[in-house]
Amino acid sequence: MPAPLTGGCLCGAVRYTVSAPVTTLRACHCTNCQKSSGAAGTVNAVVPSASFRITKGATRKYDDSATHSGRTLSRHFCADCGSPIYSQRNPDPGFLVVRAGTLDDSSGMKIAGNIWTASARPWAFIDPATECHPGNMPAPQPAR
Repeated sequence: MPAPLTGGCLCGAVRYTVSAPVTTLRACHCTNCQKSSGAAGTVNAVVPSASFRITKGATRKYDDSATHSGRTLSRHFCADCGSPIYSQRNPDPGFLVVRAGTLDDSSGMKIAGNIWTASARPWAFIDPATECHPGNMPAPQPAR
C-alpha cells in the first residue's frame, strides 16, 4: 500500500499518518496482546518510528512489561474511546507497531507472519501458509 497512510481511533479524537509503505501485516498471539485487545491477539503494521506521526489529539500510554523478555512495551491508546493505536518498545528500536484495524484503508494488505503462536488461543485462526514463530521473531542474522 503506497504511503502516506492515515488512520485513527473509533471516536476520531486521535488521527495519525504513516509515511512509509506497508504491504504486509504481522499477527501477535502473546497473552499480553490478547488481554489488551480482548481478542485472539493483535494484527500490526510494523513501520519505522520516524514514519509515524500523530496529526490530531494525543494518546495515553500504558507501559507493559513483556512476560518473556522483561522489556518495556508502551501501548498507546485513545483516552476517550480506548482504541489501541500503536505500541513501541523502550528504548526505541527504530520501529513501532500500528494496529492494522485503525488504518483507514488496509486493502491490499494481508497477514504474512504470526508471532507467539505457542500462546495462541485454541480458537485463533493461524493461516498455515504464513510464517509462524512460537515466540518472538528471530534476531536478524549479521551480514556476512
